[in-house]
Amino acid sequence: MQRLTRFRQGLVMVGVASLMLATSVSAGASSLSGKHNAADAKLVPSAFKGKTLQVATDATYAPDEYMNGGTISGFDVDLMYAIAKTLGITVKENNVHFASILLGIGDGRYQIGNSSFTDEKSREKQVNFVDYFQAGEGIYAKSSSTATFTGLKSLCGVTVAVETNTTEQSDAQKTAKTCSASKKLTVLSYDTQTEANLSVSSGHATFGFLDSQVAAYVVAQSAGVFKTIGKAIEVAPYGIATPKTPSGKKFAVAIQAAIKTLIANGTYGSILKKYGVTSGGIPSSKIVLNGAIS
Repeated sequence: MQRLTRFRQGLVMVGVASLMLATSVSAGASSLSGKHNAADAKLVPSAFKGKTLQVATDATYAPDEYMNGGTISGFDVDLMYAIAKTLGITVKENNVHFASILLGIGDGRYQIGNSSFTDEKSREKQVNFVDYFQAGEGIYAKSSSTATFTGLKSLCGVTVAVETNTTEQSDAQKTAKTCSASKKLTVLSYDTQTEANLSVSSGHATFGFLDSQVAAYVVAQSAGVFKTIGKAIEVAPYGIATPKTPSGKKFAVAIQAAIKTLIANGTYGSILKKYGVTSGGIPSSKIVLNGAIS
């Protein structure tokens, strides 16, 4: 991803106006697209055939999903296109604020949520999840910072920047309730990760708190402005979300089958390698329907 250094540094430092959230944009189809699998395609329910399925993604979370000029790129995006190719379906990526994605799936605006969602119990009440990756939570700070991070309790006494409705926001807010009055934790929440990054670079927040591989990418693209602090914690799976409807559940099964095929034929591993995130790869996909794992 070195070819995007200057572009990504601009996002980290400025938060450019080119992030046109809640709009449909073109997305870069990957050359690592896999191939059609007839057996997997048969699993797609009729309600999801013969139409362009709308995918909701918050493209401020590189290397998972980000804007590259007028296109949405990232390993999540490439994987989504490979899934679509495998299942013989057509998808369109939409750049949407993270906090509105699950609501949009619930009201029918989007058929798929694909935006580095940690598969957690509270979200499983809203959507079905097809697990496809795993990541921890990571911390970064300005390179001049002397602060340390050894776990959630070490956030007491500092200010952290997070993206709204993320697991990191939830964990930071829970931790804040356990901090003493003399070591208060202040949580600053932003609509996009770009804004959270800017909060750290400008000195409003001591730490940026986000998924570990994204924290590493932000640091790598910052040209020495940021550094990672401590080790990743709370490793958990990512899930692709589908509606909690009978057809949505069947569609989740089809997506799971496609991911298993992509793992088996090597496309999955090649996509992760392309974006430098192979450490988060999983050997097989799991699916959560009504709290049950299969």
